[in-house]
Amino acid sequence: MINLKKITLMAFTTLGLLAFVACKTDKASGDKLAIEFEKYTLDNGLQVVLHHDKSDPIVSLAIQYGVGSNREKTGRTGFAHLFEHMLFQESENVPQDQFFKKIQDAGGTLNGGTGKDATTYYEVVPKNALEMVLWLESDRMGYLINTVTEAAFYNQQEVVQNEKRQRVDNNPYGHTGWVIDKALYPESHPYNWQVIGELVDLQSATVEDVKEFYDKFYGPNNATLVLAGDFETEEAKALIEKYFGEIKRRQEVEPLEPQPVTLAETKRLYHEDNFATA
Repeated sequence: MINLKKITLMAFTTLGLLAFVACKTDKASGDKLAIEFEKYTLDNGLQVVLHHDKSDPIVSLAIQYGVGSNREKTGRTGFAHLFEHMLFQESENVPQDQFFKKIQDAGGTLNGGTGKDATTYYEVVPKNALEMVLWLESDRMGYLINTVTEAAFYNQQEVVQNEKRQRVDNNPYGHTGWVIDKALYPESHPYNWQVIGELVDLQSATVEDVKEFYDKFYGPNNATLVLAGDFETEEAKALIEKYFGEIKRRQEVEPLEPQPVTLAETKRLYHEDNFATA
């Protein structure tokens, strides 16, 4: 049986490392866990990580952009996650709904996720679909913004707002993270708000905001591509250069200054949850 979870986990593990990682599992024996990979950078700044795993005839591709809810501002929350939804709509060479269809027709799976520090998209496909999935990802990295319309944006605004209502506002204990983060981080700290954002902020977002966000954060110079699975190295490198090498650099993204938070005393919080039961 093809182990999709194994390959997907390996891709994300490699993505998080980006350097040699060794972990002692037994100090007495000195056993180590080592993941071998190759890392290089394209001329446009895209970082690439390759990891071989030929245990199954599949490949997993993950692209992580260095932008999460930490790049938002108070009053403009939820935009990184909203933009994640926009990337699944269409791009210049991939019509509406075809991104999902092409991956699924090939027997693959796909998804994306937004966190506080990054946004990640991934696909797991049979190895003969490698070129297709590289093309799909490169098209939305380089050629998305001209396809964004008011109607498409409004549709995803509604989707994300309903997601917040379902998973947070009307869900038992849904506000737990919100309560804790508000108490732990100062208002000016980029971890003070939730990734899903506030409804009023989501409602006020515009198409121009989308274009500005894309131009600032979704360039190859703010992304890392990880390919794990059953592939030939030179062939994979040639395909990555073919589809991603022509994408131009965008704005330079400056690293955020660390804002350490110290919990100087115990804080006890009380929040009335209308949906939680004892």
